[in-house]
Amino acid sequence: MKRTHHCSELSAKDAGQKASLIGWVDTIRDHGGLVFVDLRDREGLTQIVFDPQNPTFAQVANELKPESVIGVTGTVQPRPQETVNARLATGEIELIAEALDVHNISAPLPFPLGDDKVGEDLRLKYRYLDLRNPRRLNLLRLRHQASGAIRRYLDEQGFLEIEMPTLFKSTPEGAREFLVPSRLNPGNFYALAQSPQQYKQILMVAGVERYYSMARCYRDEDLRADRQPEFTQVDLELSFIDREDIYALIEGMLQRVWKEALGVSVEAPFPRMPYNEVMNRYGVDKPDTRFNLELKDFTETFKNSEFKVFASAAQSGGCVKAFNAKGLSDITQGELKNLEDIAKTLGAKGLAFIKAEEGGWKSPILKFLSDDEQATLKESLNIEPGDLIFFAATEWERACAILGRIRLEAAQLLVQRERLEIPKDQYNFLWVVDFPLMSYDEEVGSYAATHHPFTAPVPEDIPLLDTDPKSVRGQHYDIVLNGVELGGGSIRIHQPAVQKKVFEEVLNIPKDLVKSRFGYMLEAFKYGAPPHGGIALGFDRLAAILGGQSSIREVVAFPKTQRGQDLMSESPGPASEKQLEDLFIRSVPPVG
Repeated sequence: MKRTHHCSELSAKDAGQKASLIGWVDTIRDHGGLVFVDLRDREGLTQIVFDPQNPTFAQVANELKPESVIGVTGTVQPRPQETVNARLATGEIELIAEALDVHNISAPLPFPLGDDKVGEDLRLKYRYLDLRNPRRLNLLRLRHQASGAIRRYLDEQGFLEIEMPTLFKSTPEGAREFLVPSRLNPGNFYALAQSPQQYKQILMVAGVERYYSMARCYRDEDLRADRQPEFTQVDLELSFIDREDIYALIEGMLQRVWKEALGVSVEAPFPRMPYNEVMNRYGVDKPDTRFNLELKDFTETFKNSEFKVFASAAQSGGCVKAFNAKGLSDITQGELKNLEDIAKTLGAKGLAFIKAEEGGWKSPILKFLSDDEQATLKESLNIEPGDLIFFAATEWERACAILGRIRLEAAQLLVQRERLEIPKDQYNFLWVVDFPLMSYDEEVGSYAATHHPFTAPVPEDIPLLDTDPKSVRGQHYDIVLNGVELGGGSIRIHQPAVQKKVFEEVLNIPKDLVKSRFGYMLEAFKYGAPPHGGIALGFDRLAAILGGQSSIREVVAFPKTQRGQDLMSESPGPASEKQLEDLFIRSVPPVG
């Protein structure tokens, strides 16, 4: 029995016609005289009517179980008017069964498929059942639509889709890698590629000019809602372009994706904001700009304050920052304690605050603040009764990080109180630009690349590489959406002498390591490397945002848990002694 239609296709115009459907039993309703079965396939539902008086169907009500697979042939007929289901695409008709083919009777289900309260571990153990839930399946469909839109757009822009190697070599200066032992080269290891970065730059030297891939990448990191050990990037590299070309290209691509996947028109060009401004206003380099609660600087205000904590920070090269969590003065002690604990994890000694109530301001620090200082705060932060002010006084980066996190937590508390609305259907794209090229690592006493060592400096800052590397801006750009970093990229260094200088003189990588890790790149650049740049966007994150999901696990067909496990296939698992012997390696049990 082959299907003639999907379970979403039949309508009133098909009345009187024969049709064959095949799929899963969604629900069974025995109404005594007739048995009604909702049959489901990937596309939708159709109601099937079985007459138990027909000997062929006598056992349908007793033997069929939900999620059994059956094929049915019958005649389409209109439903009685009082039973029409306007919410269903096939709600005007039903199929009167004449022949039944039972392919598989399902065992009792470990959980109800439509129950969203089922624990994630149980859902992932039976992922094949979880994906039968139309809501879950539609997320994979949405991911497919987004992927198709990207491919069509980049094809129109003259890109070549090229598969990149997954087995690369270890580059330990990045995130922790997955190592793969080489049987044919005993004692040597591949690393699963964290990104195709070096290969795609080599493609530019090769004259490809415009490359992309839906690249599979791997990082052995601690996992969160927006991380998986294996993930997909929309990876691009272009020759003979500058930053403006990248901005226009990606804006056009995201406009296409949102239009084709969601039917939403996105306005371009996207706003751009330098890194320093983003940090000063929002405390984080991937800000959610759908709500305000912006940070303000009060370093000058408190430079000579009697409040020694603020004055000390202001006089020692740090800063004093604050923001108004407007309307949150009724915060509970438990909520305030939680915010203080969060601030302490970011290096704060505590969390200074002022509650503005109808009878006046209340705060442990209020007695240390002069009338002029209070007046400045009131005017700058527009403080009114009902407001709650948070402070951070420390080094600039730490102060930004503390209040940036508290800003997000405060926003959620205001949302819970229905005093702040963060529209889920509003898409605030933002380019964050002019990142520092280098950051100084106090622990090791040397500079490290903020993005990666292939990022080109802003041309006018190149002389500062010798005198003040921390002040050099990189031609790096991040695309941010609603507080999520969708992706990042840069214009690359294409001159071998400049790249060698960055490796050896700025980053202090020993010459022998430069040669072993990057020698082939420097060699390739000698033979006419074009100016080039690129970007990589996290496709799983993009798909999660399109689907309104907080975790990328919901848009990955077979995701890993936060412990990096596939509960369905029980992966990872042990290797046999013979396998280890063939690879010339030995497994050492963990201590303790």
